Amino acid sequence: MKQKNNKPTESELEILGILWDKKEATVRTVNEEISKTKDVGYTTTLKLMQIMFEKGFVNRDESAKTHIYNPIVSREKTQKQFLSKIIDNLFAGSSTDLVLQALGNGNTSIEELDKIQIMIEELKKKK
Repeated sequence: MKQKNNKPTESELEILGILWDKKEATVRTVNEEISKTKDVGYTTTLKLMQIMFEKGFVNRDESAKTHIYNPIVSREKTQKQFLSKIIDNLFAGSSTDLVLQALGNGNTSIEELDKIQIMIEELKKKK
């Protein structure tokens, strides 16, 4: 039973990130990637990916002995979903406060600021 409008957990987001980058992968491939940064067992990764399939976050190709998973939900849609929740809950609905907080951390490069400036100019043209 696939349920839509669920939000992925932190562990599920980590798996989705790998699948978004690779387009598709086996449980073993995903587990090897996760194992580079934290200690996680194969069976844990397998169970998480089975749950993600049931939730409708990933597809599973069962035609071969080794199942291949690919993401159903897009990175962009998931980012928007989480960002909306963050803006509403942490910044009282203010996108401006979010941006000011993000830029105020001092880690923004000149290249990133240039990209942001271009984006702002494009948004102004649309108004």
